[in-house]
Amino acid sequence: MKSTITQLERRFDIPSYLIGIIDGSFEIGNLLVIAFVSYFGAKLHRPKIISTGCILMSLGTFLIAMPHFIIGRYKFQTSVRPVVNTSSYLSGYCPSSTPEPHVPPGCERESSLSMWVYVLLGNVLRGIGETPVQPLGISYLDDYAHENAALYIGCVQTIAIIGPVFGYLLGSLCAEIYVDIGFVDMETITITPRDARWVGAWWLGYLIAGVITLASAVPFWFLPRALPPLEKGRGQDNTPPEQTSFLKDAPTIKHKYMPDDLANLHDMAKDFLPTLKSLLGNPVYFTYLCVTIIQFNSLIGMVTYKPKYIEQHYGQSASRANFLMGTINIPAVALGMFLGGVIMKKFRFGVMAAAKFAFGTSLLGYFLSLLFFAMGCDNAKVAGVTVSYSGEDALSYSERSLFATCNSACLCSGKEWDPVCGDNGITYVSPCLAGCTASNGTGKETVFERCRCIAGTGGAASQPGNLTALLGHCPHRSSCDGVFPYFLGLSVITSFIISLGGTPGYVLLIRCIKPQLKSLALGLYTLATRTLAGIPAPIYFGAIIDTTCLKWGEKRCGGRGACRIYNTTAYRIVYLGLTLGLRTVSFFLCLVGFVLLGRHVRQEEHQKALTNGGTETECLRKEESQSLQGEAECLRKEEEKHSLQCQHLLRTLKCDPDRETRL
Repeated sequence: MKSTITQLERRFDIPSYLIGIIDGSFEIGNLLVIAFVSYFGAKLHRPKIISTGCILMSLGTFLIAMPHFIIGRYKFQTSVRPVVNTSSYLSGYCPSSTPEPHVPPGCERESSLSMWVYVLLGNVLRGIGETPVQPLGISYLDDYAHENAALYIGCVQTIAIIGPVFGYLLGSLCAEIYVDIGFVDMETITITPRDARWVGAWWLGYLIAGVITLASAVPFWFLPRALPPLEKGRGQDNTPPEQTSFLKDAPTIKHKYMPDDLANLHDMAKDFLPTLKSLLGNPVYFTYLCVTIIQFNSLIGMVTYKPKYIEQHYGQSASRANFLMGTINIPAVALGMFLGGVIMKKFRFGVMAAAKFAFGTSLLGYFLSLLFFAMGCDNAKVAGVTVSYSGEDALSYSERSLFATCNSACLCSGKEWDPVCGDNGITYVSPCLAGCTASNGTGKETVFERCRCIAGTGGAASQPGNLTALLGHCPHRSSCDGVFPYFLGLSVITSFIISLGGTPGYVLLIRCIKPQLKSLALGLYTLATRTLAGIPAPIYFGAIIDTTCLKWGEKRCGGRGACRIYNTTAYRIVYLGLTLGLRTVSFFLCLVGFVLLGRHVRQEEHQKALTNGGTETECLRKEESQSLQGEAECLRKEEEKHSLQCQHLLRTLKCDPDRETRL
């Protein structure tokens, strides 16, 4: 989905904030059924539920691609004619009268229903179908994998990280292919993948993903509800009872307990609110949750629009931007998360050490990210948009600024976007606005001649032989191309460093709460991050990026379409500023969290000391008691001995005739 954002934006002529809504709709579908699936799914046939989810995901993916087949062919604005006579003078480039507005055929039908709604609904359906895969799949593995469970779950988590790599690579491949490939003559296509009007074959990737997802539903459907138990002697009979009851769906029980669970639902609901209150009342957990939500807003917003930032800022094609994201950034994140876990295990980090490590890596990545502000490029020189027709910078754009004396003889439209590059290195919005009155060549080889506005800039362009323009934007300056590799290198380094703290941070979440609240804490963590970060972040990031647009496109049936060119400097400031600003706020909360965590650790140590002290006192008491019992036993034996001696003496005296004298 993220690799097709700019393609969808241009194909359906929608702004970035609507793309953000579409991107967040997956989380909406997930949240609609996650509670139901998590509770009831474990009591039903889990493999078949996962298979049903895969089918729903496949249907949702096909629904996303469906508008391509019902919306008709993609028509972009262009002044180039498919066939022209060499050195012909065409009045169409410089009309002497304003053309009468007319409604293209099919606009009534198209305006009644926006095609992007199907993409949104398909993404919601994908989110619903994906819900049972993770919780039910992991619990099924944990039930029957036995001693190999950790290995299998680790494989699943690794594939989940590697998956986006293939997604970006597939998106890169499809973005290089024209949207209507196979249905149009490519010789008539006069735009290139670097053009702001280019739309790649976005639908092709969804068809491929839908087929693969549908195929994966088949083996899940035929998996058994319960696997046979292990043979005796392999540890099955020695499994402790508490292990079999933790997230287990016992293989030999046929779910006769379900009515009892439903009967106890009221009692479970009564216990839920006090438990939730106890969890949120934990200041360390609550602070950690707030920090994570803010940082996830920064992360999701940044990742969603990073390919678009690379396109707009550094003049790269959508295909190249997606390829770089898939082959450089994502592997760096995966490696960082893995090494973070290895470092934590090797040095045996405690709670405070894990928190310091996660904070330190995040802070180091933050300071390195500040260097992105210095790796910017100036705005592309577009006459009437970013520079004046005389070539001066700092132009305040308005539609009036597109018109000048040099193109006043032509009644041009200010709403079109059909850029041409003049010999002076300045881009013009259309051949008409460049003052061109003739053309030479056909298709992509068309050269526009006698362009009066190019002559108006002075210098070499004022010579008659240089008054020409070529199709497309003027290329970025070499200085900007030189900055781009440094941007990529710094991007990889910061992604790796920040992801190093991912695993220690996750372990911190688990260790700062009571063991009996662990499952609820993880569930609430997932719910909060998806609801408060996964859904809103792409929307408000897109809305803020829209404010930097300088020239909006025009829909075929009228109305504002997708943005054609952004204010590069403003885009860099709002995109990086919002990303780093959110992380700045999270760091202040981290300081509060460290104070609370230190107090929490001291309380635990004090409690542990009291427990150990009580144990020592009890041991002393036992020793003292045993000592007293020994002394008492000795006294009792001594008394018995003396008693026997006295009795013997008395018996002796009774037999003595001189008893009285002796007494």
